[in-house]
Amino acid sequence: MYYNKLAAAGTRHPLPARREGFLALAAALVTVCLWASAFVGIRAASQQFSPEALALGRLTIASLALGLLVLARREPLPSRRDLPAIALIGVLWFALYNIALMEGEQRVDAGTAALLVSVGPILIPLLAGVFLREGFPPRLLLGSAVAFIGAVVIGGATSKHGLTPSLGLALCLGAALVYALAVVTQKPLLARVSALQITWLAATVGAIVCLPFAGLLLGQLPHAHASVIGWMAYLALGPMALGFLTWGYALSRTTAGRMGSTTYLIPPIAILLGWLLLGEVPPALAFVGGALCLAGVAIARSRGRA
Repeated sequence: MYYNKLAAAGTRHPLPARREGFLALAAALVTVCLWASAFVGIRAASQQFSPEALALGRLTIASLALGLLVLARREPLPSRRDLPAIALIGVLWFALYNIALMEGEQRVDAGTAALLVSVGPILIPLLAGVFLREGFPPRLLLGSAVAFIGAVVIGGATSKHGLTPSLGLALCLGAALVYALAVVTQKPLLARVSALQITWLAATVGAIVCLPFAGLLLGQLPHAHASVIGWMAYLALGPMALGFLTWGYALSRTTAGRMGSTTYLIPPIAILLGWLLLGEVPPALAFVGGALCLAGVAIARSRGRA
């Protein structure tokens, strides 16, 4: 009674239930903090890099760094049956999501982009309930709804132009959709393939997909300031390499729906980081939205009595 059911959780080593739950929650929190910091880094790096060049640069750096780690650990490659799903994650999440989100953020303000991308965590429990048979736990649905309302409040408080039909709106919604599809694709893989292998191979596939933008990167790189190149490296090694490793660790130990709800912590953390690092003072209403996001995540991750 001290151990989780490994098959259900997708774990490989038996750990005391409390310790394993704590480690999974810690990994999830590391992920959301790193992904929230990516919004600050993207704003800094986008001053001199186009979205396509930035995507190729960070994917290449992440692929090389993770590849060295794979060599050091001497992990075996996944089986052939898992490679198509990993390639799909690389195309959807590592390539299309990054390009669509960064292109969309250039056409809508940050608040509107954050609001639109927050549709993704709503789609994850719905898709997981259908395709992964995770069901539709009432607490998860209620918590996700509360957190989404919080994201709407934050988006409304920080949005400058509101929601109007545009290419930017379509790109951000498309990013949310491919993100949700990628999470649902990744979850069953983690029962057989390590998070390191999935992240490395997906980043490599994403870099290959972005190779047509090599000319843009090579043309912009010589003119970029060292600090901007540093932000690109940080985006590759922090939010992408480490962030996806901790995400995979946490996702393998909980449901896709609960992990998706945790990402609603990203908007309030991103606002806090923008305030501390860039001096972007958030409106008062954004704090109300942040409180709703925190409450919603707490509800979604809580467990009722059986």
